[in-house]
Amino acid sequence: MITFFTILFILIGLNAIMMVFSLKGTNQVTKKTTSNVSTASESKIYPLDLISSEYKKAV
Repeated sequence: MITFFTILFILIGLNAIMMVFSLKGTNQVTKKTTSNVSTASESKIYPLDLISSEYKKAV
C-alpha cells in the first residue's frame, strides 16, 4: 500500500513539474507569434456554396 502511494505521488509530482515547464514554454511561443501576427498578411476566407452543389443519394 505504501509502495502504491509512493509511486503515485512521484508520478503526480513529475506530472506537475512537466506541466510547469510546458506552460512556461507556451507563454514564450505566444509572445513571439503575437508580434508576428501584425506583420503577416491576412488570408481571405470564402463562404461555401452548399445550395448549388449536388449530392448523390446513398443506396
